[in-house]
Order: sequence, then structure tokens, then C-alpha cells
Amino acid sequence: MKCDVCGRAMRRWSVPPTAQEEKIWSCSWCHAATHVGGEWFEIARPSYLPMEMRWERAAADGLPADVSHAFGIFDMTLCGIQEDDMSPSDCWWLPERENACGACREAALVIDERWPQAMRGEEARVSVARRPGAR
Repeated sequence: MKCDVCGRAMRRWSVPPTAQEEKIWSCSWCHAATHVGGEWFEIARPSYLPMEMRWERAAADGLPADVSHAFGIFDMTLCGIQEDDMSPSDCWWLPERENACGACREAALVIDERWPQAMRGEEARVSVARRPGAR
């Protein structure tokens, strides 16, 4: 699948589809996500979010408690740490906090700059809703 934001190839998440048969694709370059299937959408493309609203804090047993890492894609932090039990937490990762990982902050800035201004509007990415009665 080709990324609608930057045009690069997207990679499918290696997790089983959800009960609604949703598959998730992410772009390794700009981190745009595309969800295919699901209960309400044929194709769902979440819109751009600024850095301070885009990333969740990573949670894993092997991560130090005194450093806040951003959960990226493919079960890795933005700075490249990968743990078997890593998942996003229920908390935002806030890049301006003193304990935010500097390498995650730098990666988040680079990723943010990769989104063209034209793709940052709320209506810039088109989602396709499922037709009533279609399966």
C-alpha cells in the first residue's frame, strides 16, 4: 500500500486483524496510519496531529521509569528501543517535559517535518465509510 501523505510504501502491522477485520498499515517515514476494514470504515485515515497530541508514552518492563519514551509504530519507541512487552500507555508522551527522551523528541520533530503543510488540515486525508448493508 502506498502512503497518501508522502507516497512511500506502507508496512502492515504484524498483529492479527481485530474482530471487525481491521488491518493497520503505517508509513515508516512519516508515520501516517491507514486502517482498512473495521466496523464503520472501509478505509480510515487519521488526520495530522501536532507533536504534543500525537504520541502516547511507551510502557514496557525494560524501560527506565525516570525517562519518558514515545511509543512509535511496530512496537518500538521513536528512538528505536524495542521490548517484547511494549505497548502504548493511556498517557500522552509530552515532548516538552524535562524527563522526555531527547532522541524521541528529535525523531518526533523530524517525523513532524515530513508531513507536508497541505496534508495537515483536518480534511486533508480522505476516509471511506462503509456503505450501509455492505460487508
